[in-house]
Amino acid sequence: MGVIGEELDIDFVISTGDNFYEDGLTGIDDPNFYESFTNIYTAPSLQKQWYSVLGNHDYRGDVEAQLNPILTQKDSRWLCMRSFIVNAEIVEIFFVDTSPFVNDYFTNPEHNYDWKGISPRETYLANLLKDVDAALSSSTAKWKLVVGHHAILSAGHHGITVELLQQLVPILQFMQNIKSIVSQCSNIQFITSGGGSKAWRGDIRKWDPEELKLYYDGQGFMSVQMTDSMAAFAFYDAFGSVLHQWSISKESHSAA
Repeated sequence: MGVIGEELDIDFVISTGDNFYEDGLTGIDDPNFYESFTNIYTAPSLQKQWYSVLGNHDYRGDVEAQLNPILTQKDSRWLCMRSFIVNAEIVEIFFVDTSPFVNDYFTNPEHNYDWKGISPRETYLANLLKDVDAALSSSTAKWKLVVGHHAILSAGHHGITVELLQQLVPILQFMQNIKSIVSQCSNIQFITSGGGSKAWRGDIRKWDPEELKLYYDGQGFMSVQMTDSMAAFAFYDAFGSVLHQWSISKESHSAA
């Protein structure tokens, strides 16, 4: 990752959650912050700003520890919030806290999450969706990226996140009544990059090969390069070998 970061001269790094596996941080003094972040991403090219959102495994620990600015004092690269916006000139990035959407986390007694700051859940989600809708509608950026922990569409172990498909996708499409997954996805590029902590599951759900361009069960990362008219994406394995790459033009697609 460090080698690719140097080759591309990256501006920043995005972490899509489950930042500290398997049960988040126990507090702001948890040594896992150094062991899983500071002491791991030591390459010179990765000494840039990191923008992180929370994953469900982060909610299993002291979730507010990851949000505490004291961690930024420990490592200036670290920035983690529940939901926020980054204006990177031609692209505006909307980070969304997706864990509170998932019903199973609240109804399955096997789960134990730290929901401080979420209750009442219905109000939290309603306000979040309203804010995302307003921010996307007012954005004048050439490109808009919406980032969250949970895959909306996936052939992986967890599959489709139905709650996001029902509640978030209509906002991404800027319309209220969407009849099918096909119409929901027509102008949106769904991109999933994960497998950092629990890879090699060996299972894949059936998917239309015309829709699924890549499935890789191992560890890796991805890069995004953007100009006013073009966005280029590439997936890499943990050793930096390219697994898949493609580009889209602004004239023919929207990206989210």
